[in-house]
Amino acid sequence: MTGEERLASGAAFLLAQWRAGTKCEIMPASVRPADRREAYAMQALLERSSPAPLFGWKIAATSKAGQAHIGVDGPLAGRILAERVLADGATTSLTGNAMRVAEVEFAFRMARDLAPCEKPYSQDEVLDAVASLHPAIEVPDSRFAEFVSAGYVQLVADNACAHEFVLGTSTGEEWRGLDLAAYQPVARMPGRDDQSGLGANVLGDPRIALTWLVNELSGLGVTLKAGEVVTTGTCLVPIAIAPGDAIEADFGVLGRVAVAFV
Repeated sequence: MTGEERLASGAAFLLAQWRAGTKCEIMPASVRPADRREAYAMQALLERSSPAPLFGWKIAATSKAGQAHIGVDGPLAGRILAERVLADGATTSLTGNAMRVAEVEFAFRMARDLAPCEKPYSQDEVLDAVASLHPAIEVPDSRFAEFVSAGYVQLVADNACAHEFVLGTSTGEEWRGLDLAAYQPVARMPGRDDQSGLGANVLGDPRIALTWLVNELSGLGVTLKAGEVVTTGTCLVPIAIAPGDAIEADFGVLGRVAVAFV
């Protein structure tokens, strides 16, 4: 088969797992991505299966805990598909979800496009293109039964373990003067002690993570578009969840967001 046919077959293989709620051990060698660029190309083909415009982007493994959780040593980008976005306060099923964790995250909505650029975008250039900051919860999952051993390239093709995403409402609080690295969102769950996160767990600062994502996309020739949301990775150890659980992420003046599980 041609290179394009192989990429299409690889994307179709993963999409079939996603739609059926099934897991695989490994991608067949004949359709497995050979490198990072092929993996992102398969991911782009997954996006084409969505019936709606792309909602945004996620960054996986921006913390040491997140990297350990999926067995990688650096961040990777994935797409947030519109049909996988839940309303704030929604209840969702954990059937078929092997990861069964929730991640408390800072998310940014973009005010304008950031197109591919020959030189890396600076953090100031990226922040100048941001419209708002939001509290968020990601509920990741993988199409691989043994996601810790799947490896970086297969996990990128697998949309960086994207699954479901909950975006909270922006409070409109002036966040640009806040020290996001020192910021401590709190995760609250009935019957459990509160857990405090830290913005510095996200590549040192959520703004650094956002800048990484912009430049990762730029290097791939992809535009981060106005209106798209970027969620920057968990700011505390991924929280184990089970049916019957509910979680609220309290970002103080930056707002709250919640989701429950059945």
